[in-house]
Amino acid sequence: MTSSAPPQPPSHPASSARGEDEGAARRSLLPLAGQAPPMRADAARNRARLLEAAARLVAERGVDKLTMEAVACAASVGKGTVFRRFGDRTGLLQALLDHSEQAYQQAFLTGPPPLGPGAPAVERLAAFGVATLRQMCAYLDLYLAGDPPADRRLSSAPRQVRLTHITMLLREAGGGGDTELRAETLMGYLEPALIHHLTRQRGMTLDRLEDGWRDLVARTVEPAVRPGVGPGPGPGVGPGSGSGVEPAEEPAVESTR
Repeated sequence: MTSSAPPQPPSHPASSARGEDEGAARRSLLPLAGQAPPMRADAARNRARLLEAAARLVAERGVDKLTMEAVACAASVGKGTVFRRFGDRTGLLQALLDHSEQAYQQAFLTGPPPLGPGAPAVERLAAFGVATLRQMCAYLDLYLAGDPPADRRLSSAPRQVRLTHITMLLREAGGGGDTELRAETLMGYLEPALIHHLTRQRGMTLDRLEDGWRDLVARTVEPAVRPGVGPGPGPGVGPGSGSGVEPAEEPAVESTR
């Protein structure tokens, strides 16, 4: 006899949307997190040897001096082997970032709160930006050198994972407005080129960037709780109007008597 499954209660729309977004983020994660079909043992050993050689060269000479030819020479293989394994220099640099990127992504997708699930969306969003800034600063040279060309930069898989996650949290947190455009605006704050400019060219500290991110999140998702700004009874200027502007006082008129 065939038994039917008991009826399931309807899912909450917000929970359903959140589940879809988290699923999309995990699907975007696949190319980055080492979840591709397993390689043969000898191919895995060769890849590990190439990455070890590349990491050694970066430590000794810096990212700018890393070339496919140098990796081939250091690993005692032909240059074609390196190109077949990683495609190009950008692919090699992205492979070097893979391990730390995997741990970072898993932390915000499945790790403990407030970065991972279980905390309010606003707290998760604040923690996500702080974690991303620290990740970027720790591996900034690699991120800059491995940045895809301009025509592919904004559609790269790592960026799509972050964008999907921010979009999910913004939808959960509310705040009105165009969620996709708000997410892109927040993503701009976390771009490696901007972080490089602010920290190395303008001398800003990481602490300052983290404080700036928290402030930006608060202003993006909680405009109604900012001092001097709040929902009012209607348009106009005045107390409680939501404009944050106090009405000008009437000028004093001296008596002519």
